[in-house]
Amino acid sequence: MAEAPAPPPLLLRWQGLLPATDQQRQRLTWWASILLMVLLAGLPFLTRTGLGLVVLACGALWILWSSVSQPKRIGAISALVLVFLGIAVLATGFSPVPTAAAKGLIKLLSYLGVYALMRQLLADRPEWWDRLVAAMLGGEVLSSVMALRQLYGPTEELALWADPNSVSAGTIRIYGPLGNPNLLAGYLVPILPLAFVALIRWRGWGARCYAAVALVLGATATMFSYSRGGWLGMLAALGVLVLLLVLRAIRSWPKLWRRLVPIALLVLAGVALAIAVTQVDPIRTRVASLLAGRGDSSNNFRINVWLAAVEMIQDRPWLGIGPGNAAFNAIYPLYQQPKFNALSAYSVPLELLVETGIPGLIAVLGLAGASVRNGLRALRSTADLALPWLGCLAAIAGLVIQGATDTIFFRPEVQIIGWFCLATLSQAHQTTQTDP
Repeated sequence: MAEAPAPPPLLLRWQGLLPATDQQRQRLTWWASILLMVLLAGLPFLTRTGLGLVVLACGALWILWSSVSQPKRIGAISALVLVFLGIAVLATGFSPVPTAAAKGLIKLLSYLGVYALMRQLLADRPEWWDRLVAAMLGGEVLSSVMALRQLYGPTEELALWADPNSVSAGTIRIYGPLGNPNLLAGYLVPILPLAFVALIRWRGWGARCYAAVALVLGATATMFSYSRGGWLGMLAALGVLVLLLVLRAIRSWPKLWRRLVPIALLVLAGVALAIAVTQVDPIRTRVASLLAGRGDSSNNFRINVWLAAVEMIQDRPWLGIGPGNAAFNAIYPLYQQPKFNALSAYSVPLELLVETGIPGLIAVLGLAGASVRNGLRALRSTADLALPWLGCLAAIAGLVIQGATDTIFFRPEVQIIGWFCLATLSQAHQTTQTDP
């Protein structure tokens, strides 16, 4: 006698309660895809109000779609996202500024609605990954062109982004429609490996040329943003992607060559990087500012903010002050050093500790580990989304490196791309296809 199927988890039992025809579900799929394409293409251009309305529409559409669809397996990534959400709820409840923290919690919930809709769409129609990326690349190309055009216009405003007391004083930094060079770089870094994957994955010269143009323009704009974190993030993202693609390509080679080839690549990359740092003047100047310690005003500012953030963590190590920049802005003045006001901790790990304490950071580290495990399945998988998994894993690597010394990730233009990468990686548990 066949065993009865296990009931869905308690959290998902509301899904599938409303009746709907296949045609109605198909319409919801199309609405979801169109809405997400508008969101991803418009990230650099939508106003905060417009972006908020689209994000809320994504969450509402996911609720409607889920209410007429049968629940599916949650998966490790989504489970850890829910764990982090639970910790954020507790942090809000115990926050010294609960009203401000509640605003941050609402923002987090709205982003999770976007993640849930992306995950639902990719689970039902994985082929839509390419169309979503095509829309994202459209916004990236236009943003890069607008940023690069600034090199040929008045430079007075561009020069304002270079601190006159910094080692790199006088550097002209582009920022495009995003208004901030670091934000421009943070937006471009996770898109570059996705453009690289599209260049390999897409068929037809027109599509590949489109991906190649997006890759070249995005990398060039990142370079001229002169964002040190952006440069490091770009190197990490593209370097990790190339290494993963090579490991996938040589997976059937003899064991000795599978070990020697990656080592040779890392050595060549190290040599090329050393030559660039010592021989290319703009790169040498920015690296010198990175190594100047407190001798560089930008570094000195960040160090003072980090020290204040550490004091905040020491006072509330377990649940922090609650999520969101409103809670941070309410509490940070009690710890800041004179003349060193800040809007964030300028480090994603520190920000997580400040907002949600040690449990929040542990949950995010677990989420990163689950993402790596899912992404590495692509090294031997023949699934349709295998290459996108590698691209998303490389994009997350770039975000992690840049996020070590900046909190650009928490801006919606960057964070939504991060959620798209997680939604893509969450599909890896649904396939067991591997090469023999």
